[in-house]
Amino acid sequence: MLKRLSGIIEQAWRGGASRSSSTPGRSPRQPFFSRLRAKYDAANTTLDNMKHWSRADGLSSAAANSPDVRRTLRNRSRYEVANNSYARGITLTLANDVVGTGPRLQMLTPDAEANRFVEQEFSAWAEAVGLAEKLRTMRLARVSDGESFGLLTSNERVDSTVKLDLRLIEADQVASPTLVADRTRYIDGIQFDTDGNPLSYDVLREHPGDVTFAINEEFDTVPAAAVLHYFRCDRPGQIRGIPDITPALPLFAQLRRFTLAVLAAAETAADFAGILYTDAPANGEADAAEPFEPIELEKRMLLTMPGGWKMAQMRSEQPSTTYAEFKKEILNEIARCLNMPFNVAAGNSSGYNYASGRLDHQTYFKSIRVEQTQLARVVLDRVLIAWLREAILIEGYLPNSLRTLDSTFEHQWFWDGHEHVDPAKEANAQKIRLSNHTTTLAIEFARQGRDWETELKQRAKEVSLMRELGLSASDETETQPSTKVTEDNAEDTARAA
Repeated sequence: MLKRLSGIIEQAWRGGASRSSSTPGRSPRQPFFSRLRAKYDAANTTLDNMKHWSRADGLSSAAANSPDVRRTLRNRSRYEVANNSYARGITLTLANDVVGTGPRLQMLTPDAEANRFVEQEFSAWAEAVGLAEKLRTMRLARVSDGESFGLLTSNERVDSTVKLDLRLIEADQVASPTLVADRTRYIDGIQFDTDGNPLSYDVLREHPGDVTFAINEEFDTVPAAAVLHYFRCDRPGQIRGIPDITPALPLFAQLRRFTLAVLAAAETAADFAGILYTDAPANGEADAAEPFEPIELEKRMLLTMPGGWKMAQMRSEQPSTTYAEFKKEILNEIARCLNMPFNVAAGNSSGYNYASGRLDHQTYFKSIRVEQTQLARVVLDRVLIAWLREAILIEGYLPNSLRTLDSTFEHQWFWDGHEHVDPAKEANAQKIRLSNHTTTLAIEFARQGRDWETELKQRAKEVSLMRELGLSASDETETQPSTKVTEDNAEDTARAA
């Protein structure tokens, strides 16, 4: 077999050589099949880029996000969020925009009465356990810790018929105990099956940073069905998260250092009321004066200097003219890793016009919708299934149509809508969309985080009561948009272009 393979290769070599001999510019000894080589500038290592790429590695996602690396990133990001006003404000704004006042459930099963009952009872349970607050905490933890864990437990003190509760734990408590023997497919406190699905989580009973943390590291093994693991997966095979503000941590440090340097320079300039100097040469004819000797000056007095000496006031050149621009660029770069526009991160829209503000917010709002979808899938859907399972076990609690648990119950989640910069223009655009049938009431109400059926029923009650009381309840006649609004929209479009 080897001899036959060698013969084939030799024949191909000779055949290529004979054909290449008749080809102009090809050497007779050059084989027909030559190696194709391609180069990328970014793949070349030179003296200029050697130091820049010296930290690049080929580690896997699990190895790159090792427990030591994640612990360091968590500690530094927590410190920055706790001590940097911009970092704190950015994380709070992000959590408030993603979660808002909390999600609202809408059941879509054929039984309308059962849907209304489940929606009301789940809303009351969510209020009892503080679901919205816990979701905001989970989003805050993902920014500074990279991930958040929630345990589905039973709490008899929950003021609701269903005693289900969501207990949050920090990422530090989900770890591999030191005394646990090595197991196959066991990584960083999580046991996986052959398909890569988590089977169980080892949760330390005490926080490693707590003063009551025991040396023997007592832990509980919690099944995966009772654990909610909320993080962003950036690489295939990634099982643990890193802080969302990881790329911005050095920038936060630079911003604080620059601010402190500007403040120190301004304070140094303010410490000196004046400087006594002379143009005379050394050992010249100027009167003797002790070096660095302070001189007390009285207010509103005409003063005379020693012979040959002049008085000059210290000029404060801080903050420098580039200070505000530097802060703006740094904050813009910091907020970019969170898909947040500068005016939201800085809390300042003085340099924005209407069109630029809307353009910047489009990317931000799209990012928020993506995060809300993930939060609904990873956390809310599983919480709803667990709530329904607990509710089914209570005799006579759920309607008969919902007594058989089906995890595919049709439902959707409503989130808080985003207020428009110009409500009049948005209302006019909504009116046009409805009139030309390019939207529906369900879509328009969903943008505001409201259920269209509930709102229409409420509006019908209001109109009926107004008519009963003799008040005018007639709807306004449909009119075409005014020329002024059309001109404003054209102006905004031109600015955006």
